[in-house]
Amino acid sequence: MLDATTRSGGTATVTPRTAAAELAVATAGPVAPTGFTARVTRVLLSPWSRLSLLVALLASAATTVVLFQPQELLTNGWPPQLGGAAAALAYAVAYGLCTVAFVPRPLLNLAAGALFGSQLGLGSALAGTVLGSGIAFCLGRVLGQEALRPLLRGKWLKAADGQLSRHGFRTMLAMRVFPGVPFAASNYCAAVSRMGLLPFLLATGLGSIPNTAAYAVAGARASTPTSPAFLIALACIALPGLAGAVVAWRKRHRLRGH
Repeated sequence: MLDATTRSGGTATVTPRTAAAELAVATAGPVAPTGFTARVTRVLLSPWSRLSLLVALLASAATTVVLFQPQELLTNGWPPQLGGAAAALAYAVAYGLCTVAFVPRPLLNLAAGALFGSQLGLGSALAGTVLGSGIAFCLGRVLGQEALRPLLRGKWLKAADGQLSRHGFRTMLAMRVFPGVPFAASNYCAAVSRMGLLPFLLATGLGSIPNTAAYAVAGARASTPTSPAFLIALACIALPGLAGAVVAWRKRHRLRGH
């Protein structure tokens, strides 16, 4: 048996087998950390830990909304320190955060119209809608997708996931134009699916225009409930909701047929 190294004239000679072993060790890269720290890291970054963090964040946001009661804007008005475009921008940011905390959008849209009028209120509400949906989508995608995707086993859940994954833009556009699915639920359904962020935001912005405009006009004209603008706004609110209910009913019977 020859040694791994032999010396000749004070010079070490490495055998080919030893050289290959050393090369393999050098190219293997850093060894993954083991022990208690590694186990804690795996637990904290696991899908279910991230989902738990998402649930905790949403519960905290909802609790904050209940405590601060943003619906008082309808009665007390906007703080007098802000006015014009600055107030509309601040309201858009607050609108987006409130939608993540499950504040109903109709209430926020009415308040936007009552505070800023039809046009500026519509712009502020649309900006808040896109902001809030984007925040919810990113939170759901990063914290909830890996844990929730394995649970998509029911017929309805598989159908919704397939529709959003393959035809995300047009599906989300229809969901926004014909409101039937709650806003927060549609955000997190899209996040769990394989739909992209940009199509989601574009469909949300475009599809939310009719319904948001109707509520903003209704809020701006609430002081004159018999005016034609207010009555037309009410009709524009009711008709898409009715159409959405009809479409959902037909989809339900089609799924049952399969």
